[in-house]
Amino acid sequence: MTLLAIDGPAGAGKTTFAAKLEAELSCKGTVRVIHMDDLYNGWENALSNALSEILDRISTAHLAGKECVIKIFNWHTMQFDREEKIELTDYLIIEGVGAAQQIVRETGATTYWLDIEPEIGLQRVLDRDGAQIEQQMRQWQVDQDKHFTRDETRENCEFKLTS
Repeated sequence: MTLLAIDGPAGAGKTTFAAKLEAELSCKGTVRVIHMDDLYNGWENALSNALSEILDRISTAHLAGKECVIKIFNWHTMQFDREEKIELTDYLIIEGVGAAQQIVRETGATTYWLDIEPEIGLQRVLDRDGAQIEQQMRQWQVDQDKHFTRDETRENCEFKLTS
């Protein structure tokens, strides 16, 4: 079982990179991608201890060769509203802000950091998701930077890529 975590600021291209890795690795075995957007508890509580606990459960189960069940967040209703089984795969890719935090690195995951200038990342997100979330995204940039500094994510990722 191989665990890969792709982290970096919003708009850096993590989802695109995860899709490329998924396509490449699918020739070698089964692959599953988990998007952090499905695990966050809204805007304000996204990068919390509860998220770290979820990531610990996912990564520990995967590396132990076990399935686990996670709750999926619905951004329209702003609540967790369904569960999903994470079945055993040869490769599990977790992508999104907070994916390569310490709890995941400690499991031995292969970690990737994608860099981008803040304003370029912001514009990419707004182009993708709409200008109506600009206020939330500007606060998100502050929150993610605090998380990355506290966790020393960039410094501890094995591979660093620039968009």
